[in-house]
Amino acid sequence: MHRFGREYDRVACERLMPRAREMRLVPTRSEDLLWQAIRANALGVRFRRQVILGPVIVDFFAPSVMLVVEVDGGLHARQREADRLRDEALARRGIRVLSIEADLVESRIDLAVEIVRRAIVR
Repeated sequence: MHRFGREYDRVACERLMPRAREMRLVPTRSEDLLWQAIRANALGVRFRRQVILGPVIVDFFAPSVMLVVEVDGGLHARQREADRLRDEALARRGIRVLSIEADLVESRIDLAVEIVRRAIVR
């Protein structure tokens, strides 16, 4: 099976699909704020949310520019090594990862959106 031109594991996808669906239905406050700002081609590219890429679920993915946007809250502080390994695995597939702090999204959504916009044109 292929998704975005890449082979992915059917078992991992079937295992992750319910979790991704749940995350779309009940997003964090910061994820929802950013989603409202970048959805519907608002930045000139289409983002999808809670996308399964290989063995991980990413917050937002713009396949046309191969860009993942992750909103990092408290959980990410405890899983820095896992995030680093995820980022490296995605980079090997030609996918860039942009991490934005949840506090920034909640306090300065305009700045968070501008950071995403700059990453798109890079």
